[in-house]
Amino acid sequence: MYGCVIMKPDSFIEYVNDSKKISESKREMLYEKITNEAIAWSVGIVWQKEIDEINILNATKKALKIAIDSLKVKPDKIIVDALEKIDTNGIPYISVIKGDAKIYSISAASIVAKVTRDRIIREYDKIYPEYGFASHKGYGTAKHIEAIKEFGICELHRKTFVKNFIK
Repeated sequence: MYGCVIMKPDSFIEYVNDSKKISESKREMLYEKITNEAIAWSVGIVWQKEIDEINILNATKKALKIAIDSLKVKPDKIIVDALEKIDTNGIPYISVIKGDAKIYSISAASIVAKVTRDRIIREYDKIYPEYGFASHKGYGTAKHIEAIKEFGICELHRKTFVKNFIK
């Protein structure tokens, strides 16, 4: 999943930071502010089956391209978090290592992507409650790994990831 956000040049929403450094409740509040204030925003999604087929790096690049293509307003320049050799439809780009912690618009995009992902995962929790997706959001926590060992994998699991802890 990859988020793209075009913020107004004078935009400043307090507490916008790397999505991993913000509580879930604060991310939800910031998501609303960001998506309401943004000139344009989008999220590109590549699902787990395709991630298994093309690998996580290529899936990330594909999700970025989907997000760029989905923007209603095209930017003059794209600033991305640590990706190189990406297809931006000819729009120049700059890659910034740890950009989600350094660059306001990347931070905003990371929040939009994370909240979107978390909302999807919470819906999946209703379908597969035995895995506890709502609590761990699909990350490889001890509780999640135990659920996989007990119930096996479901269609949501990336087989290339779960192979590390199931036999």
